[in-house]
Order: sequence, then structure tokens, then C-alpha cells
Amino acid sequence: MVFRKLMAAFGAGVEVDTVLNNATVRPGESLRGVVNFRGGGSEYRVEGIYVDLTAVVEVESGDNEHKTTYSFLRQQVAGSFQLGAGVAHAQPFEIPVPWETPISAIGGHSLYGMKLGVSTELALAGALDKGDLDPLFVSPLPAQEHIIMALDRLGFRFKKADLERGTLRGSHMPFFQEIEYYAGGQWRGHFNELELTFIAGPTQMDVILEADKRGGFLTSSHDTYNRFTVRYGEHPGAAEQALQNGLQQMARRRGWF
Repeated sequence: MVFRKLMAAFGAGVEVDTVLNNATVRPGESLRGVVNFRGGGSEYRVEGIYVDLTAVVEVESGDNEHKTTYSFLRQQVAGSFQLGAGVAHAQPFEIPVPWETPISAIGGHSLYGMKLGVSTELALAGALDKGDLDPLFVSPLPAQEHIIMALDRLGFRFKKADLERGTLRGSHMPFFQEIEYYAGGQWRGHFNELELTFIAGPTQMDVILEADKRGGFLTSSHDTYNRFTVRYGEHPGAAEQALQNGLQQMARRRGWF
């Protein structure tokens, strides 16, 4: 990220540059980086440095939808200090990435529809400057990757992913992720589309499936749900079996979570 200037009340602006050491992380890992400052023409009092993890979320309001940016983690990485005129300052930071952080990259490729970022906020002379947004790429946990790869083997084709405002049971986030698929393989006869949601924790995760179930000759289509738990210590085959059981249950009957 190129140095940008924060224009202070008097004199030349303070230049700020945030560099991430690991722009690709997994939930539960630590995001590390350095906030670099260079003083302007005068000495300034920096009252604090804050780093925010942000996400673009879809919000429904009546019949309308719009997107807004949510901060889902805010951490102070430095207290107050004097920044001398023309003096360079580097502030390293380390932030724990929440377990429920949504996935935004798979196999080194950005997940279409997802936008996560890191913003640095500087409190200078009583003013706040949020600065630019650096992209953040969150890869799936191994257990999440097992489920995603299993869906691929079962013939489901990725459509898009997004974040919806709302809190699901067992979650602490103000939004949840939906990874959407077109039904394929043997499941094409049962479902039109499938939505996948993870609620991850330190030792296990819940997997929520929502499918648009095809209607029959005398019935209309409707949504059907399934929810199951995957423990990280289990063999990968257990997660795939739980996924298939969930799909089979949804294909046979209607359910709610």
C-alpha cells in the first residue's frame, strides 16, 4: 500500500502506510503487520492506533437490498505517543482472527462475491482517520475445506458467496456467510440450489445446509434445511458422511433449523 497523507490542522500531513505480513490467514490464526508513520512539518500527538477487520454485508430493508461495511473486530494496537516532525515510526501488531470469520479465498483464489478488508485508524490531534482498506484473504479451516471439496465431488457447482445481516443460533457475529451452489450429479433431481453456512469454533463447527427443493407434479418448490456438527479431531471421512446424510434427509423430507 502506498503512503497516504493525513492532513493535520497545521503544517504538512502525516504519512501512513500499513503493511500486512500475512494477508492470507485462516480463522483462529493471527494476522500480523506493521503500521508505518512519518511525521510532517510539525510535531503531533498521536492518541492511538486502531486496526479494524471489516466485511461488506448485504442488508435487506423491506423489498430493497443494499450493501454496507461492518467492522467485526476492532483492536487498539498502540496508545498515545509523540510523533516528531519528519520522524519515522513503525508499530507492529498481531490480531487474532475470529473463528467465525467468513471465507474469502479458496485454493489461493478469491471467492466471488466476498470482500473482507483491514483498515487502520489513526487518532491524531482529536481527529480520526480510517485510512485505506487493505484486502484480507481468509482461507477455510481444514474441516471446512473437507466439506467444500466433498460438495465438489458430489457434483455441486459454485455459484457465488455473500454475507447476510443477522445472527444465527450459536453465532456471535452480526452477519453470516452463505456459499451458494447449483445442484449437480444425483442431487439435481432433488434440489435447484444449495446454500452452505459454517459456524466455526476452536474445537468444532456447525454446518448449515439450505436447499431449494424441487417441486413435484402437484407440489411447488420449497426450502429445506439441515444442520450438523463436525469435530476437528474426527477423520475427514466422518464430515463427508455427515454431509451426505444431511443431503439425504433434506431430499426425503422438509425440515427446519
